[in-house]
Amino acid sequence: MLLCDIGNTSLHFYDDEKGEYKESVVAFDPSTFLEKVYYISVNAKLSKELKNLDNWIDLAPLIQRNKYYETMGIDRIFAVEATSHGVIVDAGSAVTVDVVRDGVYEGGFISPGKHAMQKCYSDISPALEYPFNFELNQKNLAKNSQDAISYGYLKLLASEICSYDLPIILTGGDAEEFAQLFFDARVNKRVLFEGMQKIIEQVLEI
Repeated sequence: MLLCDIGNTSLHFYDDEKGEYKESVVAFDPSTFLEKVYYISVNAKLSKELKNLDNWIDLAPLIQRNKYYETMGIDRIFAVEATSHGVIVDAGSAVTVDVVRDGVYEGGFISPGKHAMQKCYSDISPALEYPFNFELNQKNLAKNSQDAISYGYLKLLASEICSYDLPIILTGGDAEEFAQLFFDARVNKRVLFEGMQKIIEQVLEI
C-alpha cells in the first residue's frame, strides 16, 4: 500500500516495502504512478491535478469533519485519527498539540516551532540569540540567558502538554529534541500514516 502526505514543497511517501521517502513538488508528475496512491493534501494546485487521476485516492472526504473544527489542518486530523487516548505533539515549523481522551477529540493549540521562536528572541535582542537547551532543568528557574529563554519557551510548553495527564506522542522533524522534555513520551514519526491506514481499513475495508 502506497500512502502520500502532500505538502506545499514536498510529497512524503510511505510504502509497505520501501519505507518512507520524499519527493519535491517541483516537476513532480503524478501520472507516472500506476499503482493506487492514497493521499492527503494541503497543496491546492496539485490536488486539482490529482482529481483527474483515478488511481490517486483522496482520503480527506472519508473523515467525519464534524468531530473537528472547520479550519483544522488535514495532517493534524489524520494524526489524531491514529490514537484514541493521548496528546499528539507535532514538532515542526509550528508545534501543534492535539488532545484525544477516550476516543473524543477535545481540541488543541498551536505554538511557534523551535526555529520561529529562536528568531523571535534574536529579533528582540542579539543578546538573546541562543539555541534552546532541551536538557534544561525544569525544576529550577534559570540563572543564565540561554536557560532563561529555554525556560520561557520549553518549560511552559512542556508543562501545558503534561497537564492533560495523557500519554504523549511526538512526531515531526524536531520530535527527538522535544522528547528530552518529557519523562516517558514516545516518538512516532509515522503517526500520520498510521491514521491514514486506520481510515483505509475502517472506511474502505481494505
